[in-house]
Amino acid sequence: MRAGLMRPTTGLLTSVWMIIMLTLAGSASAESAIKREVTEFKLDNGMHVVVVPDRRAPVVTHMVWYRVGAADEPIGVSGIAHFLEHLMFKSTENLASGEFSKIVSRLGGQDNAFTSQDATAYFQRITREHLGTVMRMEADRMVNLKLNEEDVRTERDVILEERRSRVENSPSSLLSEQMNAALYLGHPYGIPVIGWMHEMKTLSRKDALDFYKRFYAPNNAILIVAGDVSADDVRRLATETYGKIPADPAISPKRVRVKEPVSRAARRVVLRDARAGQPVFRRFYSVPSYSTAKAGDAEALDLLLKILASGTTSRLYQTLVSADKVGSSAGGYYSGSALDTGKAVFYGVPANGVTLEDFEAAFDKVIADVIKNGITQAELDRARKAYIADFVYEIDSQSTLARRYGWGLVVGHTIAEIDGWPEALKKVTVDDIKRVAASYLNINASVTGYLIPEAVPSQPQSSSAKPATRS
Repeated sequence: MRAGLMRPTTGLLTSVWMIIMLTLAGSASAESAIKREVTEFKLDNGMHVVVVPDRRAPVVTHMVWYRVGAADEPIGVSGIAHFLEHLMFKSTENLASGEFSKIVSRLGGQDNAFTSQDATAYFQRITREHLGTVMRMEADRMVNLKLNEEDVRTERDVILEERRSRVENSPSSLLSEQMNAALYLGHPYGIPVIGWMHEMKTLSRKDALDFYKRFYAPNNAILIVAGDVSADDVRRLATETYGKIPADPAISPKRVRVKEPVSRAARRVVLRDARAGQPVFRRFYSVPSYSTAKAGDAEALDLLLKILASGTTSRLYQTLVSADKVGSSAGGYYSGSALDTGKAVFYGVPANGVTLEDFEAAFDKVIADVIKNGITQAELDRARKAYIADFVYEIDSQSTLARRYGWGLVVGHTIAEIDGWPEALKKVTVDDIKRVAASYLNINASVTGYLIPEAVPSQPQSSSAKPATRS
């Protein structure tokens, strides 16, 4: 879903230079190297607007983020947030079905959208002279969406096929989905963004319009414009377009969700599927996100997972694959950008002749060693420099900058917190890493998954069962 234009060579050279300077001058402030002229303001109707100037090319990235995602869906209509995202490209009072994307394409731009558990976002990359056009169209579909039964029926078939191709036909995706469902005892993060198949089949025009009317309003949206524009230009255009839409007073500024209970027992998921090419090991831990963690804990978790599981220099890869040769791959990452809880994700594939049980035992040994003995200062320094380099390099991508601010703001962070991430990383110590490893890599707050490449034995048919007949 990510669309982008080729970056200018000068921008690339600038980023490389910045990374080199950050690496060589460890005492230099990362914040000074990445500080940007970001402007934010609110329209009278409550719409939050952020402008990120980038003058290198006459293009802009325009994004509208709604503070609503799959985790905000009513019970029994899973997938409605994602379904509505699809339907937003249908007709409005002023545009025919599909005309939105056609106009963007004719103007030489690109557009798309995505849905997560916490947000739904719509975006366009366009030359700066057409910014007003996409703002008018986006404002139009914020309040004037029109749905007919034929559009709903055909688009429902599209999302059902999307689920079949991406989930039902993928043993790996099925395993992750089942593990997520087991990880969350009560929180809606256990329900897949795309939805459960049996509920998706019944999604209706009324379901979509009810969800649309409940959540789509300017006071529930964040507008991000990054590119060759000034804050004054964006303010004028936003006032002329989005500013004409009244706020919805029924929308609460705070999202209220079910709180996840304390996890008291480790859970296991075993999926046998003949379509799986090889056995797979996975482990999910429920951990705090950046939005819910105590001060400094999320940054420490991020660095811990970088050291433990990111790439071929990580502890897991070096131990399980390179040294002990019990695995052909091993890795993981910290998923910490959610509004509520986060996840520490680990995965691996046993080497030929190694059982999943033996691979898991070797994995647990690495985790236990980090909990007991911690990590080295050299490992921490390397991980921190890598993250700061990535952060600086992203400045070269206009669309990545727009997403960075959008993701952060939609889950409640401030511009200062988003820009100050490298400085927050610099405060993390080896003792912090050891402490969060002991606190959060808790087996009782985890789900372990096995994907086993074998068919499930068929159940014997009872003598009273009737044979299937073709209608």
